[in-house]
Amino acid sequence: MRALVFALIAAGTAAAVVALPDLRGYSDASARAEREWETKFRGIPDPQRHRSDMQRLSARPHHVGSPYDHDNAEWLAAQFKSYGWDAQIERFDVLFPTPKERVLELVAPTTYRAKLLEPMVAQDPTSNQQAEQLPTYNAYSGEGDVTGPLVYVNYGIPSDYEELDRRGISVKGAIVIARYGQSWRGIKPKVAAEHGAIGCVIYSDPRDDGYQQGEVFPEGAWRNANGAQRGSVMDMPVRAGDPLTPNVGATPGAPRLALKDAETIMKIPVLPIGYGDAQPLLAAIKGPVAPDNWRGGLPITYRMGPGPARVHLKMTFNWDTKPLYDVIAKLRGSTYPDEWVVRGNHHDAWVNGAEDPISGLVAELEEARAMGELVKQGWRPKRTLVYAAWDGEEPALLGSTEWVEAHGEELAKYAVAYLNTDSNGRGFLGVGGSHTLEKLINDVMKDVEDPETKLTVWKRAQLAAIRYGTPDVRRDARSRPDLKIEALGSGSDFTPFLQHAGVATLNLGFGGEDGGGIYHSVYDDFYWFTHFSDTSFVYERALSQVVGSAVMRLADSELLPFAFTNLAETAKDYLTELEKLRDTRADQIAERNRQLDEGVFMATSDPNEPTHAPKRETLPPHLNFAALQNSIDALQRAADDYERVVQRAHENGGAALARASLSSVNTKLMQTERAMTSTAGLPTRPWYKHLLYAPGLYTGYGVKTMPAAREAIELGRWDDANVELGRIAAAIEAEAALVRSARDALDAATK
Repeated sequence: MRALVFALIAAGTAAAVVALPDLRGYSDASARAEREWETKFRGIPDPQRHRSDMQRLSARPHHVGSPYDHDNAEWLAAQFKSYGWDAQIERFDVLFPTPKERVLELVAPTTYRAKLLEPMVAQDPTSNQQAEQLPTYNAYSGEGDVTGPLVYVNYGIPSDYEELDRRGISVKGAIVIARYGQSWRGIKPKVAAEHGAIGCVIYSDPRDDGYQQGEVFPEGAWRNANGAQRGSVMDMPVRAGDPLTPNVGATPGAPRLALKDAETIMKIPVLPIGYGDAQPLLAAIKGPVAPDNWRGGLPITYRMGPGPARVHLKMTFNWDTKPLYDVIAKLRGSTYPDEWVVRGNHHDAWVNGAEDPISGLVAELEEARAMGELVKQGWRPKRTLVYAAWDGEEPALLGSTEWVEAHGEELAKYAVAYLNTDSNGRGFLGVGGSHTLEKLINDVMKDVEDPETKLTVWKRAQLAAIRYGTPDVRRDARSRPDLKIEALGSGSDFTPFLQHAGVATLNLGFGGEDGGGIYHSVYDDFYWFTHFSDTSFVYERALSQVVGSAVMRLADSELLPFAFTNLAETAKDYLTELEKLRDTRADQIAERNRQLDEGVFMATSDPNEPTHAPKRETLPPHLNFAALQNSIDALQRAADDYERVVQRAHENGGAALARASLSSVNTKLMQTERAMTSTAGLPTRPWYKHLLYAPGLYTGYGVKTMPAAREAIELGRWDDANVELGRIAAAIEAEAALVRSARDALDAATK
């Protein structure tokens, strides 16, 4: 019917055409009302308000514990209250180290002392707030005063150390220099320490993040020679949140570990620098010329080392506990007040943070204001809305994690879904999250207009997938009724909700047409954003429209709009990937054994240090994929059966939905994400409880799907792999059983 409506409009007909009320989980009458309210809602967000809110919130540096961070929290709470929401601030006290001493110097064969400074730019009025800016550093770095040979390790990921091993180059007792990219920053010092390095320097190479990408700031959007990327190097793939209060909220007075017992603090000193400071260090390294794919954009010959370059690195910290301030605003539901739709974005930044995070936060503020306006016109959400502005996201997802840990029992009972944004820009919508919500967000995307192309947001995203995607992505974008959403790893406040608490989650943001290199620098500010990103703030409005519409649709539905066919399809894809991974690992092991037999791995450059070359391995044994295949088949049947009951409930104008009491069905649907978690969690990192999605141990932000089994196969732990395949199969079977139970309850309620 919708296609017919568009065709009539395109033909210029004057007839009044009303689209069918086709919202999943709504009767016809409630769908008409919902569409009317959503249309009103989408007309309210104002780009000028997005702009003025950003200017206010990013006016000064506002990292955890700073005066303006607290001031922003108070202002945000006041804004929510002015919109008609019940708002309060929840305080947590967290470990947040700041640097006391930072020294990096080349001591041989020549000398150079790194400037470690991002100077003010005359055109940029907030870049001169040096007294309030955090210096360039990596939070939760280890302390140390070390001197050693410098070794270049490319991106510093495990495969780069395999290349070093093949060349007989050891980093034991050395300081490594790695470039940003290809992995989360915390993986680089972690892998370096595991190979015996005593320090780690991370720099931004102009090939990845500088003049080879475009004009540098302030003439252009990209990182200049002095720009350095701050950021945490806490071992967040093990656990997010305050290092001293695992699994409990860091409330004032909460018991705390001793600093020496905090497992997630990095073991070696780490320091980020810009490519201006990196060039003299890299130019002093000799030894083998780096492979082609290791060479960056600096006008030097990239060499691997070690020697003759030697560097001195010293890092000491103030290991202080700082207060953080989560702003929590609620709009109580009229019908199901004990069912919560939670929406969040953080408010703290490394410095001024106009892009990260304020571009996402101002969209959330305008959603809240628009909903407050709807309340004045007679609307009220059926479910309670919880809007959060988190503090402490940048260091370690602190504010969201501590809140989830403090409110875990409530979330287990009441949480319907969590919707997250962080940064936002210009381009097409990117979505990741729970595949039970894939149909919902696809439907919402079809109802919002892209501000530049005037296509729907959905169509714009489809065209982007066809243009930029892999062959598989292009095929799916052309053939599937729903665009696929990405699985989530880590890197923002969705992590504790999805992977610790088992709350169905979406993470959203526009981008793709506003590249730049100011991430986590002093130049991420209002001047940069208004010159090089969403300069008219129309994609800020679009983000408000998309996320707010999704929130309203979840809040007002008679039947929660979860769907499970896409989840079953996705789980089947993950199984296929695991089967292929097992075969790939078999081929890799055979090849490494051949290389060992032929002496491909060289002796280490240090005669006293054995090579890190792999030992001979036996080929993978049989892995039992049958139970997992059977559980996915069971989920597919349950999902198809549930879909048939949903479709039948929508017949006759959804009269059955309108008259039925669906609270027991919705209670079951709310638990479907929880069914895929394990109280025991993942091996070696039990804080992560979701068995389908987690950040990888060596990918950081990057997701590993069916993570425990996938990583066991990657590491050749075959017995563990079989155990984990069985655990995943049991979780998916539990999911299938819960979907069947929801189907039966819906069938009984709507007959």
